[in-house]
Amino acid sequence: MAEVREGTQMWEHEQLVVRTGRRSGMTTMVALHSTEAGPAVGGCRMKTYARITDAITDVLRLSKAMTLKCAVAGIPHGGAKSVIVVDRELTPELRRAVLLDHADLINEFGGAYQAGPDVGTGPDDMLVLRELTPHAYCLPEEHGGTGSSSGPTARGVLAALKAASRHVFGTDDLTGRKVVISGFGSVGELIAKGLGGADITVSDVDESRRTGEFGWVHPDEAYQVKADVLIPAAVGGVLSPETVRHLDVRLIVGPANNQLTDDGVAGLLEERGIVWVPDHVASAGGVIYTLAREDDGADHETALKRVDGIEATVERMLRARG
Repeated sequence: MAEVREGTQMWEHEQLVVRTGRRSGMTTMVALHSTEAGPAVGGCRMKTYARITDAITDVLRLSKAMTLKCAVAGIPHGGAKSVIVVDRELTPELRRAVLLDHADLINEFGGAYQAGPDVGTGPDDMLVLRELTPHAYCLPEEHGGTGSSSGPTARGVLAALKAASRHVFGTDDLTGRKVVISGFGSVGELIAKGLGGADITVSDVDESRRTGEFGWVHPDEAYQVKADVLIPAAVGGVLSPETVRHLDVRLIVGPANNQLTDDGVAGLLEERGIVWVPDHVASAGGVIYTLAREDDGADHETALKRVDGIEATVERMLRARG
């Protein structure tokens, strides 16, 4: 592995490649963390960053998390991630151009990196990548892919939550318990609708997501609400030492990637008696389902059963830590 230094953080990755697209003039990058277990998989994130170094930090952290996610799930793949840096208004023409640029970069890895959707991208974008590279998952279903992974991702979080709730509350029935979901996108909404009789409050930076179905709190306040369960379902880096000091919850389980600002925050959560299920465990439903369908040829129900196995994984993990 090559060592990559970003600020004071030393990263051990096999490769980090940053390119300026010849069609779009936009920055696109791939971080390949590990191919030791097999070809590396990970989503393609399309996002605006304040600085290129912020994008590099993101892609490095996310790719390492994908290695952990695949290892815990027993998937024969390593971890990688890619980022397209949005630095101007993204017209349909520019979006297509930068996706084709990104496909060129993916091809440089010769199959060692296989991409899927992530924040800012979806199945239609994977279809554009497929015009130039075979190394893209989750095409629209009408084009032979598995489409959006939001459903399996949410199902995996709910499976993790069942095991964690039994550990913390003695039951997986959350009826009447206060649950806060930070991030009310497609995955967050599916989680909320799968929680049955829980007392649910949601939060999102997009005010248009607010409905009368659930309680609502401003994103800045989501991590200060007294609750039984907190579900981070938006961006990463939300659990910092400062945030942890203000938490008033007993359990944290959610799909947001890289929730901790640094590994030491896990110790702070433990000191406060807050049980945290690592995001690379709770958020694995999407990749488990996709690879079961597209690599192994499993049918829908078989793939979902593999996702449900996250419950047993979390149960073993929590039992081992006492």
